[in-house]
Amino acid sequence: MKKITCLFIAVNLFTALNLSAQNVSPWVIKADKIDPNNYYGITVANGMIGIVSSPEPFKVKNVVLAGAYDLYGRGRVSNFLNSFNLLNMYLEVDGKRLDAKMVSNMKQELDMQHAAMTTTFDYGDKASIKYTYYSLRQLPFTVLMDVAITAKKAISITAASVMEAPDALKEVQNYYNEIDRPHVTISLLTSTAKSPTGKLQLCASTSFLFNEEHGKEPRVIHEMWDNNMHLMKFSHAIAAGQTYKYGVTGSSITSAHHADPLNEAERLTIFAKLEGRDRLIQFHNKAWDELWKSDIQIEGDAQAQQDVHSMLYHLYSFSRAGTALSPSPMGLSGLGYNGHVFWDTDLWMFPAMLVMHPEIARSMVEYRFERLENARKNAFSHGYKGAMYPWESADSGVEETPVWALSGPFEHHISADVANAAWAYYCVTQDKQWLRDKGWPILSATADFWASRVERNGPGHYDIKNVVAADEWAENIDNNAFTNAAAQANLMNATAAAKILGMQADTDWVNVANNIPILKMANGVTQEHAQYKGEGIKQADVNLLAYPLKTITDPSQIKKDLEYYETRVPNEGTPAMTQGVFALLYARLGDGQKAYKWFKEAYEPNLNPPFRVIAETKGGTNPYFATGAGGIIQAMLMGFGGLDITPTGIIQVKSKLPTNWKSLKITGAGINKATYTVK
Repeated sequence: MKKITCLFIAVNLFTALNLSAQNVSPWVIKADKIDPNNYYGITVANGMIGIVSSPEPFKVKNVVLAGAYDLYGRGRVSNFLNSFNLLNMYLEVDGKRLDAKMVSNMKQELDMQHAAMTTTFDYGDKASIKYTYYSLRQLPFTVLMDVAITAKKAISITAASVMEAPDALKEVQNYYNEIDRPHVTISLLTSTAKSPTGKLQLCASTSFLFNEEHGKEPRVIHEMWDNNMHLMKFSHAIAAGQTYKYGVTGSSITSAHHADPLNEAERLTIFAKLEGRDRLIQFHNKAWDELWKSDIQIEGDAQAQQDVHSMLYHLYSFSRAGTALSPSPMGLSGLGYNGHVFWDTDLWMFPAMLVMHPEIARSMVEYRFERLENARKNAFSHGYKGAMYPWESADSGVEETPVWALSGPFEHHISADVANAAWAYYCVTQDKQWLRDKGWPILSATADFWASRVERNGPGHYDIKNVVAADEWAENIDNNAFTNAAAQANLMNATAAAKILGMQADTDWVNVANNIPILKMANGVTQEHAQYKGEGIKQADVNLLAYPLKTITDPSQIKKDLEYYETRVPNEGTPAMTQGVFALLYARLGDGQKAYKWFKEAYEPNLNPPFRVIAETKGGTNPYFATGAGGIIQAMLMGFGGLDITPTGIIQVKSKLPTNWKSLKITGAGINKATYTVK
């Protein structure tokens, strides 16, 4: 009897797990229970403006604009700024303003396929309410909120669009304007303010969208509350059983983006208003359909498929072609890391985007090209030649690392990371004109930096001393494995670029590269740095010599280094991308199961409710960690998928899938939008 019972339980459990897997949508992340005390918002963004969700009805947590920085707050350095919260609203039903305590059955879901965030809830026996907001992909500075209220009995509503200035802004000015045209009245709720030092002007404007099927547009009333807040509102009666629809569209822009941001915010809002809801959503969806032509499809693991889509969705959301901007570790999900740009982009996010969307990756590397002059000045200040990129970069490209962090003056591998990303961009695109105009200036200037940075202590001893390692727990050490190998790659890539362009490379570059040491321990394992004695490490360092640097190519050495350093990474406090590299390398070594173990460990312990957003570390509370997503997507593309970036373009090498994955399909890769399959 016991055997039959156990078998029955096992079958039931297997069936439940299967049903659960079937219920996981590849494209929609659902939050069926909203707990405001355990809620980490998910971001809707278009590469320029990010909107972070809130558990409160008709609220969003914050609105973040790419490229807008000022000096305030933490560390005496430039910081990201919250923009005007132009999607905050309120709704009154029969004179009562709704809040989280008054509603029931509140649910939220993110449609990743079309970057749409929808909230639904009931208000007693009176109404069911649904609203969806978009950061419009086709309009970089414009957002849309689409609302539908279904009356269960006859009700009267008052709906408001509220414009509130964040605390850090000053000299706030509020405007309300109505533009009358024969067939439409355009109501504009507009605010402008200065950033904390007065360096930037930030502006936002919103307008209501009314549905023609509801007849004459309601009268809009403006209310000024105080200097930091004003609103516009309208009222309407809804008959029992009827659904009333309206919307709010708005634009937010700063003087970092436009010379006349106040008028431009209103112009862009008028443009969106007269495009109308249907066309706005149509073109937004079309833009996302184009993005998703580059996709990663897993057969046989529904949860992994949803999670990988979420990572791709965030990388796509946080970046944009044609901007010459580069995402910070937290993208547009908030003010984490001050919005600064680190190696997180060049080494972790950039390669994933380079394979999936080279045109977006180009923005990331051109961000660095446009700040080359300040990198030259940074090298000069430190007594070096060429260009020395800052560890933390913001709008100008000067060093923005807070003084208490030693990575600013000492984490020099960033210069090689930038240069090697520029070389990778050429490798994938084969764009010689770009290499000549923008890649070569970066590659040659950083190669000159390394030639001046090494200390020439005889053959094989062109030492790079006193650095912070890629493993940032190792400070002020000598001959760090990753720094040395990245410098070698930089010097050799600059030499290769010169040959392609028919230019004269400095012969000293190859000489220096050949004499930079990569140390080994007595057991044959690659030594992380000269002072390394087997202690724990914060993140991948030595293992990066196998990928992406390809300094170490012998599978037995790769395996030996992996098996040693994977035991040196503690369970807590390490960033998500480290285990992503382990997964990638094991997949290439042919161990699909060990690769799968590290793939899961790279992000599952870092997930936060209710949308499975990734924090930087296990148990962390600062999502969304786009760096980790970049590392894990590289594990998918270059690990399980076997893709490899070579000087002649993307090729596919042998790799191994986990046994529970039936197949992996990568679509829209590279400039030829090729498809690669692994079974």
